[in-house]
Amino acid sequence: MNPGGVRFIAAAALVSATAQVAWSAQPLGCIIEPERVADIGSPVIGVIQAVLVERGDRVRKGQTVAVLRNDVERAAVSLAQSRARMDADEKAALASHNFAKQRLARAQDLFRKEFISKQALDQAIAEAEVAEQRLAQAREQQFALAKELSLARARLDERTIRSPFDGIVAERFLSAGERVEEKPLLRVAKVDPLKVEVIMPSSLFGTIAAGTTARIVPDMPNATPISARVTLVDKVLDAPSNTFRVRLSLPNPGATIPAGLRCKAEFAEISRGEPAPAVTAGERKL
Repeated sequence: MNPGGVRFIAAAALVSATAQVAWSAQPLGCIIEPERVADIGSPVIGVIQAVLVERGDRVRKGQTVAVLRNDVERAAVSLAQSRARMDADEKAALASHNFAKQRLARAQDLFRKEFISKQALDQAIAEAEVAEQRLAQAREQQFALAKELSLARARLDERTIRSPFDGIVAERFLSAGERVEEKPLLRVAKVDPLKVEVIMPSSLFGTIAAGTTARIVPDMPNATPISARVTLVDKVLDAPSNTFRVRLSLPNPGATIPAGLRCKAEFAEISRGEPAPAVTAGERKL
């Protein structure tokens, strides 16, 4: 076969293989939801001093969104700081320990020269050991005071409520002056990326896998298709409806797409037919 015929066969094989992938003719209904939603509460019971955000505000991860009254906790931190700075006992014990070591060294030298008795040397050794124990005790006490300061700061920090992730304040449940027990203060929703949930017929099971791309059209005026990627495919079918669920991740920089919208999803359907035969070396020789 001439070179033109070989190129024709190769092109025909490529077209045949490519033709097996096409966008679905019937878009599937879907819903756009926040990627994460969290009701933010307090780990301790208290009275709200201030709520620093309103519904609709954007928040960053770690941002302070509310503060509980903390007069007692701040006083405890101040006291613990004062006690942690009181290192006079440790300094005195260290000075006594150094002096006892020097006396012991002199006593050992004098004992070798037979200027003092064995009893005097034993007394110097005992005094050095006592001084060492007092120094260790003073250092342990200072370490305990530092731990008390850390605990006081942790209890004070519990009175500050922070956002667990970047998002939007979806609801505000409480205001300043109200008591916090089990009820949450705020609801925060992560809207970048968004989550798209699609209910698919069982006939399409096995044609969609994680990483598959789909076109999402939000149900809003003049909406343009947006590319989303499959992140989760249910492994178990719902027997009564004969369907399964697929989840996609939809980028939403700037939060331009509101969560809660209905949408349409178009997937790339993969045919179950046999793949096109490849052009073999023998065919090229014809």
